[in-house]
Amino acid sequence: MPRRVLKGTVVSDKGDKTIIVSVSRRLMHPVYKKYVTRSKKYAAHDEQNLAKMGDEVEIQECRPISKTKTWTFTQKLASAE
Repeated sequence: MPRRVLKGTVVSDKGDKTIIVSVSRRLMHPVYKKYVTRSKKYAAHDEQNLAKMGDEVEIQECRPISKTKTWTFTQKLASAE
């Protein structure tokens, strides 16, 4: 089964080897038929602490590393600066 890949923005890099990534998606509201933005935060494993706050990153689904971490950092798409 293929592993899911998501793109998002790093909102926290305070943990050791852990980043929090906010992933946004747009969907149509069922009643009002307008597009609304929904976002969700994922804890991802960053072995070398490469990602910094504000970076656009790609994360991939993996085996559970801890209670909340089931994603790993794969690559940095854009830098915050």
